Amino acid sequence: MTTVSTASAVSTVSTVSTTVLELSPAPDSWITVCEEARLTPGRGVAALLPDGRQAAVFRDRTGRTYAIDNRDPFTGAQVLSRGLIGSADGRPFVASPLLKQRFDLETGRCLDDDEVTVTVYPVRAV
Repeated sequence: MTTVSTASAVSTVSTVSTTVLELSPAPDSWITVCEEARLTPGRGVAALLPDGRQAAVFRDRTGRTYAIDNRDPFTGAQVLSRGLIGSADGRPFVASPLLKQRFDLETGRCLDDDEVTVTVYPVRAV
């Protein structure tokens, strides 16, 4: 075992600022979801909301974040956070991993059935 000593050492303390993502499940109500760095671009995570519902939170490859209801309205399963992200006509969407219906991440509208939507939640980084 070798030990190396130096005559003087310089200590630096750096403050790491962590940016967190918050979403708004109700007007004037924000909850912390996770640290922004924990989101992998192109993938989603599920977040449990105070009322027991779930939100699917995504970061696209450009760094933009979105949050929609995690419940697939066609099957009732809480799976949209596991869907594939893509775009159609410049609109970002997530495709359900079960039946592959696509949901616009900005509006919640189903791109494959105009009568179906999912809730969209405002998201912010703080």
